[in-house]
Amino acid sequence: MLDVRAARTNDAPAILALRHAAEDWLASRSIDQWSPGEVPLSTVRLQVSRGEFVVARYPGSSPIVAAMRTIRSDPEIWPDDGDALYVHGLVIDRRHAGTGLGAAMLDHAARSAADAGISRVRLDCAETNPTLRRYYLGQGFAEVGRREFEDGKWFSVTLFEKRLKTWP
Repeated sequence: MLDVRAARTNDAPAILALRHAAEDWLASRSIDQWSPGEVPLSTVRLQVSRGEFVVARYPGSSPIVAAMRTIRSDPEIWPDDGDALYVHGLVIDRRHAGTGLGAAMLDHAARSAADAGISRVRLDCAETNPTLRRYYLGQGFAEVGRREFEDGKWFSVTLFEKRLKTWP
């Protein structure tokens, strides 16, 4: 069983440490997804203070093994910003890769969205990362488009969406 809860201010360094480890892992495999050091601790702290991050631990275990940011609006990436919960920065401790931890976090996002009456979960990933794109397809997301950034600030991304079941 996984314990997923809202991140607290003192969780920000652990969230960033997970991200830095993921950045290093991606770079070691020449995967152009996240640039090392692109997100400072001050940004993570601000996002945590706004209630945008959740973290996960296994019961009886104190270290955070996963984190993700969820927001209700993402107009920089989704120009048709609509009724959706947007997932960003999903990161897991690489020692737990292949255990279903990422899927559990995405399920948590879907449950949170459904509980709030939101009909879709959206996310994006680097267009040049076919492994991650296949992963999201396997998690029930559909590719619904792509977004290019002419200013060179970010790389092109593939847009994914998962429509949630609605109950009467």
